Amino acid sequence: MPSETLNLAVIIGSVRQERFGPVVANWFVERAERHGRFAVDLVDLTETPLPLELPPLPPALEPDMARPAEMADLTRRIDAADAIVVVTPDYNRSFPASLKAAIDWHYTEWEAKAVGFVGYSGGSGGLLAIEQLRQVFGELHAHTVRDYVSFPRYFELFGPDGDLKEPERHDANAKTMLDQLHWWGSILHDARRDRPYGAKG
Repeated sequence: MPSETLNLAVIIGSVRQERFGPVVANWFVERAERHGRFAVDLVDLTETPLPLELPPLPPALEPDMARPAEMADLTRRIDAADAIVVVTPDYNRSFPASLKAAIDWHYTEWEAKAVGFVGYSGGSGGLLAIEQLRQVFGELHAHTVRDYVSFPRYFELFGPDGDLKEPERHDANAKTMLDQLHWWGSILHDARRDRPYGAKG
């Protein structure tokens, strides 16, 4: 249903002090809201404690696992999303541990959801993190869309006001990814509604 409004969670993956992630995320949220087919929820992982020590059984085996009470809001927001965009830098040629912790504390919340990526870093523009995240989300039965938004040498691209100096190309890339997220998100939303993911028959 192409005109359907989908719930889109935009997750800021970095929790580093003085991180640039909120600047990139706010830029993307504006494009997503302008797109007109998403109700956007900006999720900042700094607002949720993310213990690295996990319970004995993984969420794949125990989806309703006990989680810290402070994590309830994050779980609810991921579960409510029809599509997800992860905003991530490269940390040592990979993605932040905070993001991996948020992913690993959940399982069914990611299933049959459309996932896109916005990357930023000094050299690769986050592509090293994005390629690894595609493998992780594939294991969680999520569908990652092909196109992405990337900001190599991001510190040269954004002005002090948080706006891009030359936005045209990145605006176009964002629209392409949002179009793909809406198409896949709509299909998967209807499929989950008609039959829970993994149900037989």
